[in-house]
Amino acid sequence: MKYTVKFSLAKLTFLFTLTLASVTGFAQETITIQQAIEKTLANNLQIKQSKLSESLSDLNLKQSQLALYPSFNTNIAQNMGWGRNQVASGLFLNTQNYVLNTGVSSSIDVFNGFTKINQIKQNKVLLDAGKTNTEKVKNDLTLSVITAYLQILYNKDFLTAAQDQLKVAQQQLAQQQKLLDVGNKTMADLSQSKSQLATAELNVTNAANALSISYLNLAQLMDIPSATVYDIEAPLIDSFKNPSTKYNAEEVYGNALAIFPDTKLAALNTQAAKLAVSIAKGNLYPRLSLSGSFGSSYFYNYTANIANQAFKDQLKNNISKSVGLNLSIPIFNGLQAKSGVRRAHINYMQTENQELLTKNNLNKIIYQAVADLKAAESRYQSTTNAFAAQTDAFYVIDQRYNVGLVNALDYSTALNNKNKAQIDLIQAKYDLLFRAKVIDYYLGKQIIF
Repeated sequence: MKYTVKFSLAKLTFLFTLTLASVTGFAQETITIQQAIEKTLANNLQIKQSKLSESLSDLNLKQSQLALYPSFNTNIAQNMGWGRNQVASGLFLNTQNYVLNTGVSSSIDVFNGFTKINQIKQNKVLLDAGKTNTEKVKNDLTLSVITAYLQILYNKDFLTAAQDQLKVAQQQLAQQQKLLDVGNKTMADLSQSKSQLATAELNVTNAANALSISYLNLAQLMDIPSATVYDIEAPLIDSFKNPSTKYNAEEVYGNALAIFPDTKLAALNTQAAKLAVSIAKGNLYPRLSLSGSFGSSYFYNYTANIANQAFKDQLKNNISKSVGLNLSIPIFNGLQAKSGVRRAHINYMQTENQELLTKNNLNKIIYQAVADLKAAESRYQSTTNAFAAQTDAFYVIDQRYNVGLVNALDYSTALNNKNKAQIDLIQAKYDLLFRAKVIDYYLGKQIIF
């Protein structure tokens, strides 16, 4: 019996050591919360995708600005022909013809319902919206990194707690074995200790798995190889003792409203949609354009008794010029222009409504975040007191159990109560820190521990 117990403990210790080493033992780099955020913002493909969209918006803006300039084109056309053709004398003769036409042309819109001007204004707004969307992506990723980082810290503490509980279970089983050998304990007591040890082993395994997964989640956010071995820097314990909870929800909302990318993006989308209505209305107005051209031509005909002028003489003599005004008045085009205005106006109302929803949602989130922070502070204080009380209670039960004054069931109950209180304290500690950092996030503060 003794040999079996010692072998299982040694095997468990070996396996646990391998598990822990694979998670934290060979860490090549210790990453702070700020470094994790920086790595994410530098590597994440969502940000790169958003920046590419910015580049397209910038290109659209430049193109719309260039659309105000006159168009200018040159053309050269030539044609050759041969065969029997009727000439001026009425006879059909074999002829060879060569024609060259060349010229330049230009046109400019004099008035087009201010469509191009409004398009430039809209493209400027859309470029700002693209930049703001990049900031929104960065903000969302920052919050995800904070959550993942704190999850690792929580899982590390949870693994440490499970390891401590395993040590207690191992010591208790060894002690029960000794007492059984001298006849002071029964097989029922030993079985109870074995059950507690098995539960502790399972808790260690689950905690180690959860920690490995949380490391993987953060690595994927930072967009580094999933096999990368790293560790993170734990905050000072003072970060948990006196976090600032004296926030006024309305003040936090007022500050966040001016800087939070989500609301800025919603406002820019509304502005762009309003300009889209003006662009659509431009299609209801007449369009006036000015055009001009300058060109010349050369003609060569190879036929008996027909003389051809020299190339330069023909180009000089065949010059043609033109200037024109073109006025287009929309009368009926299947009501496409009016339908376009209605669609643009409906879209504008939708974006207005979405902007209000975004602001209202931010207001609700911030009020809830401030309330959650205050509740987290109270819960942390309560769990701290509860853990201290359960630790003291377990110490008394443990001492009495060792001398046979308490049965195995009472001992198990006291141990489970202590373990639960410890887990509750770990959860409350990181929940409090997370809630405090969420407020900093909405206020646009740098996230540091």
